[in-house]
Amino acid sequence: MEVKQKANRAVPGQWKPTRDKSSQTDSRLQAGHGPRLSQVNLFTLLSLWMELFPQENPEENHSSQIRTSGLVVVRDGKVVGLHCSGAELHAGQAAIIQHGPRLADCRLYFSRRPCSTCLKMIINAGVRLISFWPGDPEVSMLNSSPCTTMLGCSDHRPPCCISEDAALDNVATERLKSNSRPHICVQLQPLEPGLLQFVTESSRNCDFMEKITDDDPGVNTDELYNRERTQHFRNFSSHFLLGTPQEHKDILTHMGLENFCAEPYFSTLRHSMRELVQVLAAVAAGVPTLHYGFHGEQLSASLHQEISQEVARHCVIQASLLAFRTEDPKVGVGAVIWAKGASAGCSGTGSLSLVGCGFNAYPAGSQYAEYPQMDDKQEDRQRRKYRYIVHAEQNALTFRTRDIRPDEPTVLFVTKCPCDECVPLLRGAGITHIYTSDLDQDRDKGDISYLRFSSLKNISKFTWQRSPYPHLTNGCIGKRSRQTEDTTNHSNKRPRTDTPPLSAGKEFHDHS
Repeated sequence: MEVKQKANRAVPGQWKPTRDKSSQTDSRLQAGHGPRLSQVNLFTLLSLWMELFPQENPEENHSSQIRTSGLVVVRDGKVVGLHCSGAELHAGQAAIIQHGPRLADCRLYFSRRPCSTCLKMIINAGVRLISFWPGDPEVSMLNSSPCTTMLGCSDHRPPCCISEDAALDNVATERLKSNSRPHICVQLQPLEPGLLQFVTESSRNCDFMEKITDDDPGVNTDELYNRERTQHFRNFSSHFLLGTPQEHKDILTHMGLENFCAEPYFSTLRHSMRELVQVLAAVAAGVPTLHYGFHGEQLSASLHQEISQEVARHCVIQASLLAFRTEDPKVGVGAVIWAKGASAGCSGTGSLSLVGCGFNAYPAGSQYAEYPQMDDKQEDRQRRKYRYIVHAEQNALTFRTRDIRPDEPTVLFVTKCPCDECVPLLRGAGITHIYTSDLDQDRDKGDISYLRFSSLKNISKFTWQRSPYPHLTNGCIGKRSRQTEDTTNHSNKRPRTDTPPLSAGKEFHDHS
C-alpha cells in the first residue's frame, strides 16, 4: 500500500498488495518457491531494526524530544546505506554526510517521519522517494514541554502535550513536503500468504538455534525460541505501534495525516505494521541471548575498539533479515559488511560504516526459471543449483558502496559459515573479521564444501557459541584471550522435533 499525503486526500487504489519481481532476475518467481520478503517490506524492516541499533552511550543522545530514527538508503534496488540517529547527528544528517550528492535518485526508507532539518537537506540532494512509518515523528509529539496543544489522553498513558518546537517542525515539514520533487509517502505491503510462518519456522531452525541444540540436547529450544519471540513482539509493538489506536490517531491528526485515520485505511495501516513487527520478532528470536555470543580465539589488535555482543548480534540479525529476500529455494543466506574507523563518530552507528550487504541470488538480468533449483540431495548433479547461485558474501562484495581500505578493520556478518568458494574472495578483498555460525565448518557436500574456514589465516573469526565467561555475555568481545573450544565435526544436521505450525493470529494479538 502506498499513499502520498497531498491535500489530505487518500489514494485507495494504491493500498492494494503488489507482486514483487525477483530483485536480481527478470522473471517472476515460479510456482513452488517459498515466500519471500518484498523489497519494500525488507527496506522498511531494516529501517525499524536500525532504529534499535545499540547505542554506546544512550544517555548522551538527543534530548527527550528527539526520537531516534533508522534510515535505509537504496540505489537501484541495492542497500547502500544503513543509518540511525546518534548523540549529535540525526539519521538523515548522517546520510547526507556519508553520501552527499550520491543521494540523487536514491530511495530513502525512514522508521519515522524525519524532521524539517533533515528533510530540507534530503530534498535538496535530489532523492527520488522518501518513505516513512507514520508513528511519532522524529521531533516527538509525546513527553514534550511546555504544553501548547493537548493530545487526546487515554487510560493507559498520562496526558501528553505538543511543544512549540514540535508544532513548528510539523508545519515546516508539511510545507517542505508539499513543495518537494521527491515522492514522499508511506510504503507498506501485506505479507505474502504463509510468509510469517515460513520466517518463524526458518528462524526456529536456523544455524544459531541448531548450535544450541547440538551443544545441549536437553535444552527445549522451541520453548526458548517462542519465549524470545513473544517478548520481542511485545517490546517492538509498544515501540512502533504507539499503544492504542486512538493514541495513534491523535498523533496522525496533529501530523496533518488525518486521511490515515479514516477506515479501512487506518486498520490496514496498523495491520501491515503489526505483520512486519511479527516478522522482526521472529527473526530476532533466532539469535537468542541465552549465555551465547560471538567469541574468537584471541583478541585481535587490529580492532581499534571492541564490538560489543549487542552490536554483533544486531548486525547478524540485519543479515538474517536480508536472507528472507533470497532467491535460493531452500537455504537463505544474508551478509552485511561494516568497516570500523579509527575513531568513534557522532552518528548512531559510532565508528561503523556500511561497506555492502547482500543475499544469495541468481545472477542479475537473467531468467530465474531457467536455472536448476535442486540441492545436493538431487542425484543428477546437472540439476543442482550450486554452480549458478551467487552467494550472499559475493553479492555484498560486488555491490559494495565503497572500497575496502587496508588500514581499517572490515567486518563481515554472515548467517552461515563461509564456503570454500567464498573464503579466498574474503581474504583477497581485505576482510579482517568474520562473525558467523560454524555449524557447517569442515563439512563437504561435494558441490559445496566448508573445509577452508577452519584453517583460514589472517582473518579473526568469531563464531556463535556458549559464552566462556557467562558474566560477559552482554559485554564486549575479546576482553581476554581464550583457548579454542573443542568443536564437533557436524557431518549432518540432526532433524529437529516436529512442532505444530504457527498460527500467528492465535499467538499474537493487538492488545490495543
